[in-house]
Amino acid sequence: MLRIVGAPGRDTCDQNRMTRRDVVRVGMSGMLGLSLPMLLSRPAAASVPRLESPGWGRAKSIIMVYLQGGPSHLDLWDPKENVPDNVKSVFAPISTKIPGIKFTENLPRLAQLNDRFTMIRSLSYTPNGLFNHTAAIYQMMTGYTTDKVSPSGQLEPPSPKDFPNFGSNIIKLKPVDTPMLPFVMLPRPLQESNVVGKGGTAGFLGKAFDPYTLYPDGDDMDMSKMARIKIDDLQLPQDVFSVRLERRARLLDLVNSQMPAIDQAVESYKLDDQYKQAISLVTSGRARQAFDLSVETDEVKQLYGKNTFGQSLLLARRMIEAGTRVVEVIWPKVANSDNHSWDQHSDLEKRMKNQSGPMFDSGLAGLLEDMDRRGLLEDTLVVAVGEFGRAPQRGVSTSGNSNDAGGRDHWPYCYTGLVAGAGTKRGLVYGKSDKTASAPAEDPVHPGDLLATIYHAFGIDPEMMVMNHLNQPRELVKGRTHTQWFE
Repeated sequence: MLRIVGAPGRDTCDQNRMTRRDVVRVGMSGMLGLSLPMLLSRPAAASVPRLESPGWGRAKSIIMVYLQGGPSHLDLWDPKENVPDNVKSVFAPISTKIPGIKFTENLPRLAQLNDRFTMIRSLSYTPNGLFNHTAAIYQMMTGYTTDKVSPSGQLEPPSPKDFPNFGSNIIKLKPVDTPMLPFVMLPRPLQESNVVGKGGTAGFLGKAFDPYTLYPDGDDMDMSKMARIKIDDLQLPQDVFSVRLERRARLLDLVNSQMPAIDQAVESYKLDDQYKQAISLVTSGRARQAFDLSVETDEVKQLYGKNTFGQSLLLARRMIEAGTRVVEVIWPKVANSDNHSWDQHSDLEKRMKNQSGPMFDSGLAGLLEDMDRRGLLEDTLVVAVGEFGRAPQRGVSTSGNSNDAGGRDHWPYCYTGLVAGAGTKRGLVYGKSDKTASAPAEDPVHPGDLLATIYHAFGIDPEMMVMNHLNQPRELVKGRTHTQWFE
């Protein structure tokens, strides 16, 4: 049963317009298990009347480049000069396309592209046990603080009670209209130590809105793992031809027509539509073709970088072209680890210069160049951000971790992110950090604000209400929309 009490004259089928003043009551039995048809199950999205405002409804798709591990803003794109030696980056500052704005030598290609995106130099939040990766990741991906947080770490695994990943909310409210996977996450899960996937699921929305996960076999240090992509569930079994599969679908229609009572009982789940979408996805080959990187030229592959991160971004571009709504590319290393992880408590100079820096610069620059050239930035939003930055003072513990003299600890009070495409301004530097990049000096932006702005770009009201696992109404996100980032 569904009963909605809303404003007089409002179309009660239009759930997307519910605000915190609406009262919603939903009673519905759940469906257990996950299958491709369930993954493709999406309720019809009602149109949302709203006064015109910058950026509203401009985005049709999004690529979230998630830099899990927390990159150092001081050593990438917010270097400071005339500061103490243990604050100043060991990397030389370089000029960018925007006069007066400098990056470090780690980002030579992005420095020549920053006139094409909006940079946010004032991301910030006051931690409440959010110095650890998983809790901060959960907040960035859902807009909410997880229930069990301690300064020493977030050890709670994913739960059906979790708030949904923002991508799950988007595909629920803005379903895809092509035979394509709506939400894909690659090339590895969100992870801190043994906590895998927290903040990366649909949570209380149900498994039907979980991302399709593409995690190729191989260690994180295996730079060629994207060549071993397996998409067995998107291919027909060898003994089943597409005509035969479609015949099975017609048989299902016949059975349903003879069982009106059952058909009526499951009508709200639109099972026929789900199976038809799944069959269309498998038989059309659209997804399989999107995953085929072999059709790309060597020149294009080099543009992105022939490594896991670069090729994941290339794959993201191909999926957007094929009709995927949300792609989340997770930095290809567990959040708290060594080598090219951003969690650089030690050996920051060596690891950033030789591993994470070049990989990030070539990959993101390649994505922005390629998508701009193809016109994909017209309606695709690209976001690059981590869960926090790194401490201004090297060698100082801020989260209980040990740091060598060259390493930086976790720092949520101030860091940098990037947004591009879907009508965002080109060459805008929003906000400003203080002298040591310790705190915002102007225009602080909370992670919830970033998510609210993403929803706004999709034409989704950030203040609309969703029902949690206890059928309690909750705001989609508690944050402020930054329309000033848009043309």
